[in-house]
Amino acid sequence: MEEPGQLKRAFIDAAAGAIAGGISRSVTSPLDVIKIRFQVQLEPTTSWALLRRDVHGQSKYTGMLQATKDIFREEGLPGFWRGNVPALLMVMPYTAIQFTVLHKLKTFAAGSSKSEDHIHLSPYLSFVSGALAGCAATVGSYPFDLLRTLLASQGEPKVYPKMRSAFLDIVRTRGFQGLYAGLSPTLVEIIPYAGLQFGTYDMFKRWTMIASQASSFSFVDLQLAHVPKQSVIHLMW
Repeated sequence: MEEPGQLKRAFIDAAAGAIAGGISRSVTSPLDVIKIRFQVQLEPTTSWALLRRDVHGQSKYTGMLQATKDIFREEGLPGFWRGNVPALLMVMPYTAIQFTVLHKLKTFAAGSSKSEDHIHLSPYLSFVSGALAGCAATVGSYPFDLLRTLLASQGEPKVYPKMRSAFLDIVRTRGFQGLYAGLSPTLVEIIPYAGLQFGTYDMFKRWTMIASQASSFSFVDLQLAHVPKQSVIHLMW
C-alpha cells in the first residue's frame, strides 16, 4: 500500500501538470486554430474542383499571415480561442490521468512507490509504462479532443455555437460512440509517441545521474590525491 506522502506527491505532480498544460494550451490556442483551419479546408486539386472554380477554385487560407488576418477580420480575437474550453477540458484530465497511471504502473513494475526507484526500470518497461499511460489518458479525454477539433475548425457562419450543441448533435446523430470517432488511429499514434517520450526521459535521467555520480567520484579521488597516505588510512578506519 502506498504511503500518504507518495499519494500526496502523485496528486501534486498531476495537478501541476494539469495546470501547466492548461496554461500552455491557452497560450498556443491561436496557432492550433490556424493549423486546424489549414488541415480541414478543401484544396482545389481534383479535376472536378478545377471545373467548378466558383466553389473550390481557390483555397481560403493560403498562408499563416493571410489566415491570421482573415480569422481576425471575420471572427475577431475570440476566433483564435475557438474550441479552447474543450481543449482545456481535454488537456487537464489528460495530464492528470497520464501521470497518475504512469506512477501506478512504475510502482507495480519496480515494486516500490518511491520515484527514486522508478529511475532504475529497464528502457523496455519505461517505454511500455509510458505507452499505456498515454493510451489511458487518450481514452479518458478523447471526447473533448473531438469537440475541440469541431469547434476550432468551423469558421463563419458557425455550425455549432457552443460546445453543448456540438455534443448533443453528435450523440443524437451517431450515439455516444460518435464521441470516440477516430480513436483507433489516435491510439496507434500515441503508443510510440508516449512510449518514446517517457522512455527517452527516463533514459536521459539515468545517464545524467550516472554522469553526476562519476563526476563526484572523480572529484573525491582528485581531493584524496593531495591528502597524505596516513590521513587516508585514518579516514578509512
